[in-house]
Amino acid sequence: MNFTFIHAADIHLDSPLKGLSRYVGAPVGRLRSATREAFINLVDLAIDRQVDFVIIAGDLYDGDWKDYNTGLFFASEMARLEKHQIPVFMIKGNHDAASVITKEIKLPDNVHVFDVKKCGSIRLDEIGVAIHGQGFSSRAVLDNLAKGYPNSVEGYFNIGILHTSAGGREGHENYAPCSIEDMKGKGYDYWALGHIHKREFLCEREPVILFPGNIQSRHSKETGVKGCTLVEVEDGSIKEMTHVPLDVIRWEVIEADLTDMTLYDDFLAQAEQEIVRAFDSAAGRMLAIRIILNGETALHSELVNNKEAVLNDLRSMAFSVGQGDIWLEKLKIKTSAPHVISEGENANPIIGMLEWMDDLSYEELLEEIKAEFQPLHNALPMDLKRGEEQVIPDSEDALREKLLTIKDLIKDGLLQERGQRV
Repeated sequence: MNFTFIHAADIHLDSPLKGLSRYVGAPVGRLRSATREAFINLVDLAIDRQVDFVIIAGDLYDGDWKDYNTGLFFASEMARLEKHQIPVFMIKGNHDAASVITKEIKLPDNVHVFDVKKCGSIRLDEIGVAIHGQGFSSRAVLDNLAKGYPNSVEGYFNIGILHTSAGGREGHENYAPCSIEDMKGKGYDYWALGHIHKREFLCEREPVILFPGNIQSRHSKETGVKGCTLVEVEDGSIKEMTHVPLDVIRWEVIEADLTDMTLYDDFLAQAEQEIVRAFDSAAGRMLAIRIILNGETALHSELVNNKEAVLNDLRSMAFSVGQGDIWLEKLKIKTSAPHVISEGENANPIIGMLEWMDDLSYEELLEEIKAEFQPLHNALPMDLKRGEEQVIPDSEDALREKLLTIKDLIKDGLLQERGQRV
């Protein structure tokens, strides 16, 4: 019983990338086609390695198709696999749930999509594999689907395909929650999970329980290598699991500490070093970067007051380093001006507010904010509840970032009131 398979998830074909900067030279077209190119790499890998089958653990699509071209692209790639007699087993996730996708086309016969009403099982008798799976019927599945999966088929290598948040992950909706023990209890050899975009083993052996991560990053919170897992089984046991990069664009966040820096040219030199390092680590891929400037620096006012000029200096630098293969997605200036509060200002109520903010318990304040603004949060559209555009912070880190921004505004106001200029 020797065979090889690919475990992939969270393809998000034709995912719309919002907020793309359309400056001269910005590679907008390449960014928009990235998910397709990464998927082509997946199919190429399956053919080159002559795998026995491919698993897609949910969220093949990013939502309902804008038109039929998304479905036709997928069908054409599946036809390539069919030509090489490679079957594909997949489930629907929260983004491509049965209730979300309104368009449909007939897929090649090598593609099997598991039912959304109950768990189904397929046996590949020639290689001794039993695959079990159930997709999402709607976007928000809150039931523990794992409990409805059958026990393992004796004498077979058993694989469970499940789109789940497992025990919950920050930044992801808690869909199809289940425990590691729920999955272990089924007696399977491998759980092919999807939904979490960062590669993570929940269990490395007996059974393997794995999120492979998505195959192509779509924004700055999805940094690092993205791809699929190639699994080799020998005599009924897993011999090797290899994370294979598939991404065509690598995302990285560059944080530059400008503490005590006084010269703008020194800042540019440091930024160039960081951009070169990041570009080298992308290993020949296009690089998308977000640059965050931190620290207490005499350059603060110059950076803040001339942000557009700073941004374009960095864009020009990116052109020079990457020869068109680096895209600067965003510049965030989180520096602060160096200053000392004078003795007379200690009685200023604004200073008292700053001290109060320093002593805050972020955990308690976050709970108070969530409770106070819950009605507003419920009424907001989804794109204002998470990510860059979120109105109400949903984590301690997000709250801390907003409060630091407020503190910097207050400090700058105090400096201006005193007539100081850094």
